[in-house]
Amino acid sequence: MNKWICKDLKFNWHPYTQMKDCENLPPVLIERAKGVKLYGSRGRFYYDTISSWWCNVHGHNHPKIKRAVKKQLDSMEHILFAGFTHKPAILLAEKLISIAPKGLTRVFFSDNGSTSVEVALKMSFQYWRITGKTNKTRFIALDHGYHGDTIGAMSVSGESLFNEAFSPMLFPSFKVPSPYCYRCPMGKDRSTCEINCVNPLEKLLKEKSKDCSAIIIEPLVLAAGGMIAYPVEYLSKVADLAGRYNVHLILDEVATGFGRTGKMFACQHLPEINPDFLCLSKGITGGYLPMGATLTTKGIYQAFYADYGKKKTFYHGHTYTANPVACSAALASINIFDEEKTLDKVKKIIPLFQGGLQRFKGLPLVGDTRGIGLIGAMELVKDKRTRKAFDFKDRIGLQVYIKGLKKNIILRPLGGVIYLFLPLCIKTDELEDVMDRAYSVIKSL
Repeated sequence: MNKWICKDLKFNWHPYTQMKDCENLPPVLIERAKGVKLYGSRGRFYYDTISSWWCNVHGHNHPKIKRAVKKQLDSMEHILFAGFTHKPAILLAEKLISIAPKGLTRVFFSDNGSTSVEVALKMSFQYWRITGKTNKTRFIALDHGYHGDTIGAMSVSGESLFNEAFSPMLFPSFKVPSPYCYRCPMGKDRSTCEINCVNPLEKLLKEKSKDCSAIIIEPLVLAAGGMIAYPVEYLSKVADLAGRYNVHLILDEVATGFGRTGKMFACQHLPEINPDFLCLSKGITGGYLPMGATLTTKGIYQAFYADYGKKKTFYHGHTYTANPVACSAALASINIFDEEKTLDKVKKIIPLFQGGLQRFKGLPLVGDTRGIGLIGAMELVKDKRTRKAFDFKDRIGLQVYIKGLKKNIILRPLGGVIYLFLPLCIKTDELEDVMDRAYSVIKSL
């Protein structure tokens, strides 16, 4: 075994990993990366088809982001953001507001996706307290939603393998059925349904809205819940219900933001939507450095704006809030969208990708294919007729992952769901190669 892998296994504890598995399947040592490829220590390459956990946007080693990071390091690496500020944070906040949905006017920086969600939850909760509606303490979430690994974020996520061990630690929240078209909670067919899956949410709000602080939802794709792409009409109805029943709408775009769905933000497929909070991370820096941001409205900001003695301050922060180097990387990444016409290029790739997914439907174990933008998924099943899922002990996803590595492609599973979450810089020939390799892997099962 490579000496570096031996050291890794001696000292490191990897995320979402049963470390005993590493006895037979050690981590892959990567030496460098370029574009959509990772290069191993022995020269072998791997297509980074999950954007290094959904964060890499413009490809690895992009010269403009590297240049921005190096330039910032020449002047300042980090300062506290309480009582002090700096130009990269000011410019980034201004830029985010300029590209965000209408009505969002303030940016609160944090460290990652989970913290951006925690900020939104706490702001919403405290807003109702300082405006006199102290009974509005509960949150509403989808049963297949997933919003992060901190306590608050897990509390508003659906029950899953990721968080079941920690259930005694979590605060109670209301869960409603997800718009999971392949496994419709209402027993309907997408071609004839009228988005009936929103009815349980409406019923809950009729009965409990006076107790509810906010609804939190991932727009158009429930990512860690199984890459469940759902109709824009569902999101429209959720937004309408949130407004009608006076609960905040929190949009978690940690995974879907920055071009993944073909728009800068997924919610912009619905131009009239006006969330109270927008949670961002992952692609915000192009995948170069950690950063989180929570955008909110003037009305919510003003509720906290008071004399210090009134105790309306939002007491929340992180050591690396608005880190100047991360802000500079984020600015460079967002500017690349304009400079390289990224979204225009992606529009030409998306039909090829989404069309290519249809090819997988004919394979014996593929029960469903779904996606939007450069996000696509294949749900593997034991029986296509009954839609019977694979058992936990089958570890079908692991089989796919191992076969994928042999084909130079990363096919990291979400249980029985195999997905592609492609960098926006992928070229047509690379896409065709990726799809061929993925097809070969799934076909060989």
